Amino acid sequence: MTPLSPPATWAHLPFFTRDLPAINAALAADTRVILPPRDQVFAALDHCAPHEVRVVILGQDPYPTPGHAHGLSFSVAPDVRPLPRSLTNIYKEMQADLGQVPPNGDLRGWARQGVLLLNTVLTVPAGAANGHKALGWQKLTHEILAEVSQRPTAFVLWGRQAQALSPHIHAGDHLLIETAHPSPLSARKGFFGSRPFSRINNWLARRGESQINWTTT
Repeated sequence: MTPLSPPATWAHLPFFTRDLPAINAALAADTRVILPPRDQVFAALDHCAPHEVRVVILGQDPYPTPGHAHGLSFSVAPDVRPLPRSLTNIYKEMQADLGQVPPNGDLRGWARQGVLLLNTVLTVPAGAANGHKALGWQKLTHEILAEVSQRPTAFVLWGRQAQALSPHIHAGDHLLIETAHPSPLSARKGFFGSRPFSRINNWLARRGESQINWTTT
């Protein structure tokens, strides 16, 4: 893999000079197929500059199925069918909450409205979920959370792994949504019925901000 370069608007974070070189070296030494494609690894950051982030939805690592991951947590390319099971459950909850869902699994329309769809690990070997959890990507997540939480932001922390990162969120006038993960293994333990989409939009409206169009982007 050609070495990754920092996204311009995030390049000031210490991670990119301190930690990215070692990750680049580890990726270069890994002979497996790495997902997502190189030009999509930082897609979530490319879509949202720090000052544009209004909502953060934390994922774990990219989908390990070739053709699925494109750099945004929970999102898949528009032609992917069937949808991954966690995304299917997200859409079930959205249908119950808002009465409609997007036409496919491509969530880049959310990102264009200031929703940072951030995985805590940004690469994965094809077919090996969590295969890069030890590379050090989590340090970037810590810095991003600290950066964006300097302004009021809605944070969606689904599952224990995401919730364990809450200490990196600076105290402030934030909306914090912490529920079970939408995975089929846990969705019925508090994810279903949590109405995160309307809660975020109500919070934004109270702040005088435009709401997120979750369904027709």
